[in-house]
Amino acid sequence: MTATTAPRLADPAARRRRSPRVAGYVTMIFATVVVGAPLLWLALASLKAPDELYQLPLQWLPARPDLDNYAQAASAIPLGRLLANSIGLTVVGAGLKVVLGLCCAYALVFLDFPFRKAVFGLVIVTLMIPPQITIIPNYTLVASLGWLNTYQGILVPGLASAFGTFLFRQHFLTLPASILEAAELDGAGHWRKLWRFVVPMSTPTLAAVALVSVVTEWNDYLWPFLVVDHPETMTLPVGLTLLQNTDGMSDWGVLLAATVVVTLPILLVFLVLQRRLVDGLTAGAVTG
Repeated sequence: MTATTAPRLADPAARRRRSPRVAGYVTMIFATVVVGAPLLWLALASLKAPDELYQLPLQWLPARPDLDNYAQAASAIPLGRLLANSIGLTVVGAGLKVVLGLCCAYALVFLDFPFRKAVFGLVIVTLMIPPQITIIPNYTLVASLGWLNTYQGILVPGLASAFGTFLFRQHFLTLPASILEAAELDGAGHWRKLWRFVVPMSTPTLAAVALVSVVTEWNDYLWPFLVVDHPETMTLPVGLTLLQNTDGMSDWGVLLAATVVVTLPILLVFLVLQRRLVDGLTAGAVTG
Protein backbone atom coordinates (compact mmCIF):
# COMPACT_ATOMS: atom_id res chain seq x y z
CA MET A 1 0.00 0.00 0.00
CA THR A 2 1.43 3.35 -0.98
CA ALA A 3 1.45 6.48 1.10
CA THR A 4 -0.90 8.23 -1.29
CA THR A 5 -3.65 5.62 -1.02
CA ALA A 6 -3.76 5.51 2.79
CA PRO A 7 -5.44 8.91 3.26
CA ARG A 8 -8.03 8.01 0.62
CA LEU A 9 -9.00 4.87 2.52
CA ALA A 10 -9.31 6.89 5.72
CA ASP A 11 -11.52 9.54 4.12
CA PRO A 12 -14.88 7.69 4.61
CA ALA A 13 -14.14 7.14 8.31
CA ALA A 14 -13.13 10.78 8.71
CA ARG A 15 -16.34 11.88 7.03
CA ARG A 16 -18.38 9.68 9.36
CA ARG A 17 -16.69 11.22 12.37
CA ARG A 18 -17.21 14.71 11.00
CA SER A 19 -20.95 14.27 10.35
CA PRO A 20 -22.05 14.03 14.02
CA ARG A 21 -19.87 17.04 14.80
CA VAL A 22 -21.50 19.12 12.06
CA ALA A 23 -24.96 17.99 13.20
CA GLY A 24 -24.08 19.02 16.75
CA TYR A 25 -23.00 22.49 15.62
CA VAL A 26 -26.18 22.92 13.56
CA THR A 27 -28.34 21.87 16.52
CA MET A 28 -26.45 24.22 18.84
CA ILE A 29 -26.84 27.16 16.44
CA PHE A 30 -30.56 26.43 16.03
CA ALA A 31 -31.09 26.26 19.81
CA THR A 32 -29.15 29.49 20.29
CA VAL A 33 -31.31 31.28 17.72
CA VAL A 34 -34.54 29.95 19.28
CA VAL A 35 -33.48 31.06 22.77
CA GLY A 36 -31.70 34.28 21.83
CA ALA A 37 -34.10 35.74 19.24
CA PRO A 38 -36.83 36.67 21.77
CA LEU A 39 -34.25 38.27 24.07
CA LEU A 40 -32.78 40.26 21.19
CA TRP A 41 -36.23 41.39 20.09
CA LEU A 42 -37.04 42.36 23.69
CA ALA A 43 -33.96 44.59 23.95
CA LEU A 44 -34.52 46.22 20.55
CA ALA A 45 -38.26 46.70 21.07
CA SER A 46 -37.63 48.51 24.35
CA LEU A 47 -35.85 51.23 22.32
CA LYS A 48 -38.73 51.74 19.87
CA ALA A 49 -41.44 54.37 19.81
CA PRO A 50 -44.99 53.08 20.49
CA ASP A 51 -46.08 53.27 16.85
CA GLU A 52 -43.08 51.20 15.73
CA LEU A 53 -44.12 48.25 17.90
CA TYR A 54 -47.29 47.75 15.86
CA GLN A 55 -45.76 48.10 12.40
CA LEU A 56 -46.37 45.31 9.90
CA PRO A 57 -44.27 43.73 8.61
CA LEU A 58 -42.25 43.48 11.80
CA GLN A 59 -39.19 45.72 11.95
CA TRP A 60 -36.38 44.41 14.14
CA LEU A 61 -34.25 47.54 14.33
CA PRO A 62 -35.71 50.74 15.82
CA ALA A 63 -35.78 53.69 13.42
CA ARG A 64 -34.46 56.01 16.13
CA PRO A 65 -33.26 54.25 19.29
CA ASP A 66 -34.60 56.07 22.32
CA LEU A 67 -34.41 55.53 26.08
CA ASP A 68 -37.73 57.26 26.69
CA ASN A 69 -39.42 53.96 27.58
CA TYR A 70 -36.93 53.43 30.40
CA ALA A 71 -37.52 56.96 31.68
CA GLN A 72 -41.29 56.41 31.66
CA ALA A 73 -40.93 53.09 33.49
CA ALA A 74 -38.77 54.75 36.17
CA SER A 75 -41.33 57.52 36.62
CA ALA A 76 -44.34 55.19 36.68
CA ILE A 77 -43.01 52.82 39.35
CA PRO A 78 -40.21 53.08 41.97
CA LEU A 79 -37.80 51.22 39.71
CA GLY A 80 -34.70 52.07 41.76
CA ARG A 81 -36.26 50.82 45.01
CA LEU A 82 -37.52 47.64 43.35
CA LEU A 83 -34.08 46.99 41.88
CA ALA A 84 -32.41 47.53 45.27
CA ASN A 85 -34.92 45.16 46.91
CA SER A 86 -34.27 42.45 44.34
CA ILE A 87 -30.48 42.79 44.57
CA GLY A 88 -30.48 42.76 48.37
CA LEU A 89 -32.87 39.82 48.72
CA THR A 90 -31.05 37.87 46.01
CA VAL A 91 -27.59 38.39 47.52
CA VAL A 92 -28.71 37.60 51.07
CA GLY A 93 -31.00 34.73 50.09
CA ALA A 94 -28.55 33.06 47.72
CA GLY A 95 -25.67 33.54 50.17
CA LEU A 96 -27.58 31.96 53.04
CA LYS A 97 -28.70 29.07 50.83
CA VAL A 98 -25.09 28.36 49.87
CA VAL A 99 -23.85 28.57 53.48
CA LEU A 100 -26.65 26.36 54.82
CA GLY A 101 -26.13 23.86 52.00
CA LEU A 102 -22.40 23.72 52.73
CA CYS A 103 -22.90 23.17 56.44
CA CYS A 104 -25.62 20.54 56.01
CA ALA A 105 -23.63 18.62 53.38
CA TYR A 106 -20.48 18.75 55.52
CA ALA A 107 -22.40 17.28 58.45
CA LEU A 108 -23.87 14.52 56.29
CA VAL A 109 -20.45 13.50 54.97
CA PHE A 110 -17.87 14.21 57.67
CA LEU A 111 -19.81 13.89 60.93
CA ASP A 112 -20.83 10.55 62.39
CA PHE A 113 -24.27 10.81 63.99
CA PRO A 114 -27.27 8.48 64.24
CA PHE A 115 -29.70 8.19 61.31
CA ARG A 116 -27.38 10.06 58.98
CA LYS A 117 -28.62 8.13 55.95
CA ALA A 118 -32.23 8.73 56.98
CA VAL A 119 -31.58 12.46 57.16
CA PHE A 120 -30.09 12.42 53.67
CA GLY A 121 -33.09 10.41 52.45
CA LEU A 122 -35.34 13.13 53.87
CA VAL A 123 -33.36 15.72 51.90
CA ILE A 124 -33.92 13.70 48.72
CA VAL A 125 -37.65 13.41 49.47
CA THR A 126 -37.99 17.19 49.80
CA LEU A 127 -36.63 17.54 46.25
CA MET A 128 -39.67 15.61 45.01
CA ILE A 129 -42.25 17.81 46.76
CA PRO A 130 -43.66 20.58 44.52
CA PRO A 131 -43.07 23.97 46.18
CA GLN A 132 -46.71 24.93 45.57
CA ILE A 133 -47.76 22.42 48.23
CA THR A 134 -45.95 24.37 50.95
CA ILE A 135 -47.38 27.77 50.02
CA ILE A 136 -50.44 27.64 52.30
CA PRO A 137 -48.63 26.45 55.47
CA ASN A 138 -45.79 28.88 54.83
CA TYR A 139 -48.23 31.76 54.32
CA THR A 140 -50.09 30.84 57.52
CA LEU A 141 -46.83 30.79 59.47
CA VAL A 142 -45.57 34.07 58.02
CA ALA A 143 -48.91 35.78 58.69
CA SER A 144 -49.00 34.51 62.28
CA LEU A 145 -45.51 35.92 62.86
CA GLY A 146 -46.55 39.32 61.49
CA TRP A 147 -44.07 39.09 58.61
CA LEU A 148 -46.39 40.10 55.78
CA ASN A 149 -44.92 43.01 53.76
CA THR A 150 -41.49 42.42 55.29
CA TYR A 151 -38.17 41.29 53.86
CA GLN A 152 -37.89 38.37 56.26
CA GLY A 153 -41.33 37.20 55.17
CA ILE A 154 -40.03 36.92 51.61
CA LEU A 155 -36.66 35.46 52.56
CA VAL A 156 -36.95 33.01 55.44
CA PRO A 157 -39.40 30.36 54.12
CA GLY A 158 -37.17 29.55 51.13
CA LEU A 159 -33.77 29.40 52.83
CA ALA A 160 -33.56 25.61 53.05
CA SER A 161 -31.87 24.34 49.88
CA ALA A 162 -32.23 20.59 49.38
CA PHE A 163 -30.71 20.94 45.92
CA GLY A 164 -27.59 22.65 47.27
CA THR A 165 -27.25 20.13 50.10
CA PHE A 166 -27.52 17.22 47.68
CA LEU A 167 -25.02 18.66 45.21
CA PHE A 168 -22.48 19.57 47.89
CA ARG A 169 -22.83 16.17 49.54
CA GLN A 170 -22.18 14.31 46.30
CA HIS A 171 -19.10 16.43 45.65
CA PHE A 172 -17.74 16.11 49.19
CA LEU A 173 -17.76 12.33 48.82
CA THR A 174 -15.16 12.66 46.05
CA LEU A 175 -12.71 14.76 48.07
CA PRO A 176 -9.44 13.07 49.12
CA ALA A 177 -9.76 11.98 52.75
CA SER A 178 -6.01 12.28 53.32
CA ILE A 179 -6.11 16.08 53.16
CA LEU A 180 -8.81 16.34 55.80
CA GLU A 181 -7.08 13.74 57.97
CA ALA A 182 -3.86 15.77 57.79
CA ALA A 183 -5.80 18.92 58.72
CA GLU A 184 -7.35 17.14 61.68
CA LEU A 185 -3.92 15.95 62.87
CA ASP A 186 -2.78 19.56 62.60
CA GLY A 187 -5.48 20.53 65.08
CA ALA A 188 -8.09 21.91 62.67
CA GLY A 189 -11.67 21.76 63.87
CA HIS A 190 -14.72 21.20 61.72
CA TRP A 191 -15.26 24.90 61.05
CA ARG A 192 -11.68 25.40 59.89
CA LYS A 193 -11.69 22.22 57.79
CA LEU A 194 -14.85 23.38 56.07
CA TRP A 195 -13.71 26.89 55.14
CA ARG A 196 -9.95 26.37 54.76
CA PHE A 197 -9.90 23.02 52.96
CA VAL A 198 -13.30 21.79 51.77
CA VAL A 199 -14.61 25.03 50.27
CA PRO A 200 -11.43 25.85 48.24
CA MET A 201 -11.58 22.35 46.72
CA SER A 202 -15.26 22.77 45.82
CA THR A 203 -15.16 25.91 43.68
CA PRO A 204 -17.04 24.51 40.62
CA THR A 205 -19.83 23.05 42.76
CA LEU A 206 -19.95 26.25 44.80
CA ALA A 207 -20.35 28.31 41.62
CA ALA A 208 -23.09 26.01 40.32
CA VAL A 209 -25.12 26.15 43.53
CA ALA A 210 -24.60 29.91 43.77
CA LEU A 211 -25.78 30.43 40.19
CA VAL A 212 -28.89 28.28 40.63
CA SER A 213 -29.68 30.01 43.92
CA VAL A 214 -29.21 33.50 42.46
CA VAL A 215 -31.45 32.72 39.48
CA THR A 216 -34.12 31.20 41.75
CA GLU A 217 -34.12 34.13 44.15
CA TRP A 218 -34.10 36.78 41.42
CA ASN A 219 -36.89 35.22 39.35
CA ASP A 220 -39.13 34.24 42.26
CA TYR A 221 -42.55 35.74 41.65
CA LEU A 222 -45.37 33.76 43.24
CA TRP A 223 -44.24 33.83 46.89
CA PRO A 224 -43.28 37.55 47.00
CA PHE A 225 -46.53 38.34 45.19
CA LEU A 226 -48.52 36.60 47.93
CA VAL A 227 -46.81 38.09 50.99
CA VAL A 228 -46.07 41.64 49.77
CA ASP A 229 -48.41 44.32 48.45
CA HIS A 230 -46.44 47.47 49.33
CA PRO A 231 -44.11 48.90 46.66
CA GLU A 232 -41.49 49.63 49.35
CA THR A 233 -40.81 45.90 49.85
CA MET A 234 -41.65 44.50 46.40
CA THR A 235 -39.10 42.85 44.16
CA LEU A 236 -38.68 43.67 40.47
CA PRO A 237 -40.73 40.77 39.03
CA VAL A 238 -43.64 41.66 41.33
CA GLY A 239 -43.16 45.38 40.69
CA LEU A 240 -43.94 44.86 37.00
CA THR A 241 -47.55 44.25 38.02
CA LEU A 242 -47.67 47.85 39.23
CA LEU A 243 -46.64 48.97 35.76
CA GLN A 244 -49.37 46.89 34.17
CA ASN A 245 -51.92 48.29 36.57
CA THR A 246 -50.73 51.83 35.79
CA ASP A 247 -50.65 51.66 32.01
CA GLY A 248 -52.86 48.65 31.39
CA MET A 249 -51.47 46.78 28.40
CA SER A 250 -51.51 49.74 26.01
CA ASP A 251 -47.90 50.91 26.33
CA TRP A 252 -45.88 47.82 25.58
CA GLY A 253 -42.64 49.76 25.12
CA VAL A 254 -42.58 50.82 28.79
CA LEU A 255 -43.36 47.29 29.94
CA LEU A 256 -40.62 45.86 27.71
CA ALA A 257 -38.11 48.38 29.05
CA ALA A 258 -38.88 47.35 32.62
CA THR A 259 -38.59 43.69 31.58
CA VAL A 260 -35.09 44.37 30.23
CA VAL A 261 -34.14 45.81 33.63
CA VAL A 262 -35.37 42.57 35.24
CA THR A 263 -33.63 40.28 32.74
CA LEU A 264 -30.26 41.95 32.17
CA PRO A 265 -28.67 41.52 35.65
CA ILE A 266 -29.34 37.79 35.80
CA LEU A 267 -27.91 37.33 32.30
CA LEU A 268 -24.71 39.07 33.39
CA VAL A 269 -24.45 36.82 36.45
CA PHE A 270 -24.90 33.77 34.24
CA LEU A 271 -22.18 34.92 31.84
CA VAL A 272 -19.78 35.31 34.78
CA LEU A 273 -20.49 31.89 36.33
CA GLN A 274 -21.44 29.74 33.33
CA ARG A 275 -17.92 28.37 32.81
CA ARG A 276 -18.08 26.53 36.11
CA LEU A 277 -21.74 25.56 35.90
CA VAL A 278 -21.33 22.26 34.02
CA ASP A 279 -18.32 21.21 36.10
CA GLY A 280 -20.22 21.92 39.29
CA LEU A 281 -23.37 20.05 38.23
CA THR A 282 -21.39 16.97 37.16
CA ALA A 283 -19.05 16.86 40.17
CA GLY A 284 -19.68 13.68 42.11
CA ALA A 285 -22.19 12.44 39.52
CA VAL A 286 -20.87 8.87 39.67
CA THR A 287 -20.57 8.78 43.44
CA GLY A 288 -23.08 6.78 45.39
